[in-house]
Amino acid sequence: MSLSPLAAYALQAFDAVVAADVGFRDRPGQRQMAEQVARTFAEAALGKADDDAAEPVRSIAVIQAGTGVGKSLAYCAPAIALALARHTRVLISTATVALQEQLVHKDLPALAAQMPQPFRFALAKGRGRYVCKLKLNRVAGGPADGDDDLFEDEEPGEGFARRNTTEARVHLYADMAHALAHASWDGDRDTLADPPEPELWNPVAADARSCTGRHCPLFSNCTYYDKRKELVGAQVIVANHDLLLSSLGSRLLPELDHCLLVLDEGHHLPATALDQFACSMDLSRTNWLDRLAARVVRIGGLVNVSEVADVYRLSSQLKQTLSDLSRLVMDLYGAQLKEVKGAWGPARARLPQGVLPAALEEPLRLLSVTAESYLACVATVGKALRAEIRDKPDEARRLSTLYAQIGMLAPRLEDVYNTAHLLLQAPGPDEAPAAKWFTCDVVGEFIVVKAHASPILPGATLRTHLWSAVRGAVITSATLTSCGQFDFFLRESGLQGDPAAVTLEVDSPFDFAAQGRFITSETAADPKDAAAFNADVARALIRDLREVRHGALALFTSREQLRVTVEALPGDLRDVVLVQTELPRAVLLKRHRERVEAGGVSVIFGMQSFGEGLDLPGQLCESVFIAKLPFAPPDDPVGEARAEWLRAVGRDPFTELVVPATAMRLAQWAGRAIRTETDQAFVYCYDRRLTRTGYGKRLMQGLPPFTVVRHDAQGREVVAG
Repeated sequence: MSLSPLAAYALQAFDAVVAADVGFRDRPGQRQMAEQVARTFAEAALGKADDDAAEPVRSIAVIQAGTGVGKSLAYCAPAIALALARHTRVLISTATVALQEQLVHKDLPALAAQMPQPFRFALAKGRGRYVCKLKLNRVAGGPADGDDDLFEDEEPGEGFARRNTTEARVHLYADMAHALAHASWDGDRDTLADPPEPELWNPVAADARSCTGRHCPLFSNCTYYDKRKELVGAQVIVANHDLLLSSLGSRLLPELDHCLLVLDEGHHLPATALDQFACSMDLSRTNWLDRLAARVVRIGGLVNVSEVADVYRLSSQLKQTLSDLSRLVMDLYGAQLKEVKGAWGPARARLPQGVLPAALEEPLRLLSVTAESYLACVATVGKALRAEIRDKPDEARRLSTLYAQIGMLAPRLEDVYNTAHLLLQAPGPDEAPAAKWFTCDVVGEFIVVKAHASPILPGATLRTHLWSAVRGAVITSATLTSCGQFDFFLRESGLQGDPAAVTLEVDSPFDFAAQGRFITSETAADPKDAAAFNADVARALIRDLREVRHGALALFTSREQLRVTVEALPGDLRDVVLVQTELPRAVLLKRHRERVEAGGVSVIFGMQSFGEGLDLPGQLCESVFIAKLPFAPPDDPVGEARAEWLRAVGRDPFTELVVPATAMRLAQWAGRAIRTETDQAFVYCYDRRLTRTGYGKRLMQGLPPFTVVRHDAQGREVVAG
């Protein structure tokens, strides 16, 4: 199919960049991807549609680009050329802040040096990753008085006071304020040498609900708004999936019907969507309601809001209803929740088919109505307070602090309303129910009961909230197919059956058969017998670790499996192993690189989060050891609820959901082995289900075309035939 003039122009821009790179090695797959990107973005009709006009043309490409294709250049060059030609912008969304920074600090500067037309680019992060100077200046000097103390927003039992004394916190904040004042820190949490834990960061983080914007006395030098200004003049904005989905409907990022959207590491999008639209509320710890009521009444009185007269009644009603719900939950599910600490986290009781017991319906309705009325009072006070700040600039600092006091607690009230609302929601005849569950945990000396609810179909959520607004998009990753097909990702992402969506698979330029060997290593124990299997894997892994000459990565599916293996290591091997649970990620990776570069042996023992995103080329990772097939955790309530619904409508959740999701994770894990065209590596998998089951053979189909070798339980090669 011939290209349109606009698409041809974009592809020429890509070719020109490639030609200008004297060290470039020809990558046919990269050009194939660039051509599809150019075609997709040239076809999309951007801008507001006339009411009488035909439906605007949408164009979406789903592109799997194997490791080594060079997908960043393949989508950046044509997309930016088209954006400049069409007087619009490119919005690139990645999975993590680390990937954002790689694009902004490495890939885009290199591209800007080669492109004939200049362009500006900027990094977009959520407001909460930046410090609020007003809050920081206040807490750095210590709390002023009891009611104004932002530290008091922590509930008893959350561990904040136990681990961090007030003196230590004030000292930390004073150091941060000093660094900010002397320009040795820019106010971005991610640029701190040792970023604080969330409970330390949250009291000083910028937050929309506690921010008065341009009415704040420190607005002129606000870190967050300074960064926002960079977005205004940028033709390329690099965000992340969390920020993209959380800012839908706002004006923080470019409007999706008038920009070119790239979703890199797009396989994360469905899970991010579920996280964004899930909600929970604490039924046990409710002291924050008293503090919120006192603040709303006091501040409402200062700005003459009559509606606050009802706040204490609403607060008391909410506390009572939350307490009643907590008691009812324990009455109904106490037997399931008696094991307060399970192997996989807090004890949990899920509602089958998402059906609420009749006893919970009335309290939840009362909770929803009361929270809604309370939120209306809070909003009225906030509106009056903003008007007061605008009219009395001399008092802006004091009034902004009052606004922050309400804003720091109001999100908890919103959580109560949203969770109660979703728990009460009943699905239509053709709709899937929400997942609904309760948890019980011990935090300090307190037993904490929480209620949770979440959608179970990310595709439906994305169709409603994202794709309905998008005109032109490219979704790309090294793993978008599962067992060799795009079907699973299309369904999960909400693009199945969308006539605007096309797929393309671009093979890696690596010669996997020559560069890598995938070794399926048998164990005598069945993986379902966890204790025996873990012991078998530990013995086999110790045997195979003896062959490591430089760097290696071992991946585990549970902390128990990791613990058993670490404890079984002999002293000489324990000395070369770095364990994820014992060191911060950045420290661990730095130490690993130093050991290998010094000519030593270093092996990383990591959990599932180390199974993707790690780039350890060459000697840094010459072997990958996969202890067990990476199935999802066995008690994931959203996955359980979805499987239950699939069975109820006559579908097989294992075939339709479990196997494809596992195939994508396994491909990611195996993908840690070969990172460049010169790498030589081994991948070991100790789960015998890979060779003994039908679904195991399907999982193998989704892997790169390694040379496959089979080992028996003694580590001896099994000859086929």
